[in-house]
Amino acid sequence: MQHRIPADQVRAGMYVCGFGGPWMDHPFWRTRFVLKSDRDVERIRSSGVPYVVIDDERGLGLPAAPVAPAPPAPQPDRTAIRRAISDWEAGDLERARAKSDRQRAGALVKRSLKVLRGAFADVRLGRAVRIAEVGAIVDDVVASVERSPRTLLDILRLKSKNEYTYLHSVAVCTLMVNAARYMGKSEAETRDYGMAGLLHDLGKMGIPDAILNKSGRLTDAEFAAVRDHPEHGYQVLSGSPNVPPMALDVCRHHHERIDGTGYPFGLPADAISLVARLGAVCDVYDALTSDRVYKDAWTPLETVSAMWSWEGHFDRDVLFTFMRSIGVFPPGLLVQLRSNRLAIVLESKRRQPVPRVLAFYATRDREFITPEELTLDDTMALDGIVALADPGDWGFDDWDGLAERLVNGDRSRIAA
Repeated sequence: MQHRIPADQVRAGMYVCGFGGPWMDHPFWRTRFVLKSDRDVERIRSSGVPYVVIDDERGLGLPAAPVAPAPPAPQPDRTAIRRAISDWEAGDLERARAKSDRQRAGALVKRSLKVLRGAFADVRLGRAVRIAEVGAIVDDVVASVERSPRTLLDILRLKSKNEYTYLHSVAVCTLMVNAARYMGKSEAETRDYGMAGLLHDLGKMGIPDAILNKSGRLTDAEFAAVRDHPEHGYQVLSGSPNVPPMALDVCRHHHERIDGTGYPFGLPADAISLVARLGAVCDVYDALTSDRVYKDAWTPLETVSAMWSWEGHFDRDVLFTFMRSIGVFPPGLLVQLRSNRLAIVLESKRRQPVPRVLAFYATRDREFITPEELTLDDTMALDGIVALADPGDWGFDDWDGLAERLVNGDRSRIAA
C-alpha cells in the first residue's frame, strides 16, 4: 500500500515509488527503487522535496507511532476479591441447597402419597395400619422440617384436588412437626406429634367418596356420616399395634372445640389435650389453604385472620403459638416484641407475608414512644413477636380506637 511521508521520515529499506514537487528537484534519475544506504536517505532529506511516496508492500512501512507508556495497573483489592468470591460461593451454595431441598421435598411428597394410599386402602379393607411404613414417612418429614421448614409446606400447598385426601394428612403432619419444634418438644415427642398429624384423618376412609368429594351442601345424613370419622379412625388405630397414644388422641378429638360445640363428644375445654388442640388448628389451616372440589384455596393471611375471628373454636394460646411457628399473624393484633415494646400487627404487603408491625409502647417505662414500623423477617435476630398482649392489661380501654389511630398514622392523639 502506498503512503506519502515527509522527507525527514524516510529510512533505508523503504521502497520509493515517487517524489513530491518537480521531477528535476529530486536527486535520483529513477523514481522506483529501494533505499539501500544511509547515504541515499541523506540525499533525499537534503534535496528539499516536500514528500516521498513509498510502498510498504515492497519495502519497510511507516515508522511506528510513538506509544505513550501505559499507566501502572491499579493493584487489585485482594480483600474485596476474596469477599466477592466468598459471597458468590455462599449465594451459589445457598441456591444449590435450596434446589436440593426442593428436590428432596418433592421426592418425599411422592413417597408419602404412595404410602398413604396404601395405608388408607388397608383401612378400607379392614386391615391394620402398617405403622413401620407410616413411621418412616414421619421420620422423613421431621428431617425435612429440620433442613428447611418452609420448603415442604410450600410444595404441599401445590397438591391437586385429587390428591387432597392423602396429602392433607402429610401437610398436617408437617405443620404438627414444625409447631412441636417451635415449642421445644423433644425428638420423641416431635415424632409423636408428626405421627398424630399423619394419621388424624384415617377415619375418613369409612366415608363414601361421593360424600367426601361432594361440591354442594351436605345433607343431614351425609354430615352425620362425616361426624363419625373421628371415632371410626380411632377404632381402626386402636386395633393396630404400636400406635402412639398421641395419634389416638388427635384422631379422636381433632374436631372438638374449646366452647364444647365440637364433635364427636362435645368435650369441654378442660377435657381436650394440648396436642388435640394443636391438631384442630393444623387440620383447619391446611384445609383452608388448599384447593378443594368445592372451594379455592385461601391465602395463609386470610386463613389465620378467619381462624382468629372464630370465637370459641380454637384455643387462642395454641393458635397464637401456631401462628408464630409459621410467621403469619392477622392485622390489628396487639403483640409484645422481644425488644420490650408493644406493637400492632399491620397488613402485609405480600401474598405470602412477612410480618409487619408498628411498635408504639415501651413496656418497661409504661409509656408511649415514637411509632416505628418493623418488618420481622429472618434477619431481625434481636427482635420478633414473643407474646400476645391484652389491651386491658396496659390500660388501652379503647383499643379499637387506638388501633385505628395507629394504623391511620394519626399519632398526635396516640396517648388519648
